[in-house]
Amino acid sequence: MNAWWPEDVDEYVRTSGLAQLLEANAEDLQRGDFDAVDASITAALGPQWSDLVRLHRLIRARRVTTILEFGCGWSSLVMADALRRNRDEFGTDVRASLRRSHPFELHSVDDMAEYIEVARHRLPEDLADLVTFSCCEVRMTTFADRICTEYTQLPNVTPDLIYLDAPSQHAAVGSVNGITTAHPDRVPMSCDLLRIEHFLLPGALIVVDGRTANARFLRANFQRRWRYNYDEEGDVHLFELAEQPLGKYNRAQIEFCLGQQWLSSVDS
Repeated sequence: MNAWWPEDVDEYVRTSGLAQLLEANAEDLQRGDFDAVDASITAALGPQWSDLVRLHRLIRARRVTTILEFGCGWSSLVMADALRRNRDEFGTDVRASLRRSHPFELHSVDDMAEYIEVARHRLPEDLADLVTFSCCEVRMTTFADRICTEYTQLPNVTPDLIYLDAPSQHAAVGSVNGITTAHPDRVPMSCDLLRIEHFLLPGALIVVDGRTANARFLRANFQRRWRYNYDEEGDVHLFELAEQPLGKYNRAQIEFCLGQQWLSSVDS
């Protein structure tokens, strides 16, 4: 799995047009180490170039067509831009040759309506029609008797890339046996991807931003064949569904998006 770690972030930002798209300066793009676990911080966080460049490059390199995003933000804008570029470059071939019901669409789910409005208003007109936002509640639940959280409703799409950056541990409603993640000493622990695992197609990629405990929970409970890679410096976990194609339609998508070499790596 080529993780496309963004070692040349500055160069990519300069040459890709991302700086103009985000209308921000590099020195403004860092956030505090504890912002994500501080319930008192409700303002939208600033973007981080390395995370955004990684997402943009992955989407472009893998010719991604459909994205499911947990937690909207600057990532919504950057991923929509990458999808637009894929559509402009590959749209004719995708629509003619692949069975994709939601080509070049980003579906973003979040529990905070105010975050969604901020993300929506960042989108320029030529990207707005590519993104669908969904706002729904997060609740405490169990998966295989393990206490965790889940969104009450998910977009009904089959993504080839999933970005997991939400919900926060403070989002969950209710408790299970007195346990809730809404506590400063808890960590995020969502099970949404476990519930839809068997609907995902070989070749799908999951990018988990931080959330190491959640990533370990996923890895311990996934049942299919996932390649796993962890970038400790960037604190990003990647899961790639490395299985044989389900049939001719899935094979055609893999060959177009990932190439014959990817299929050969699965065979080996």
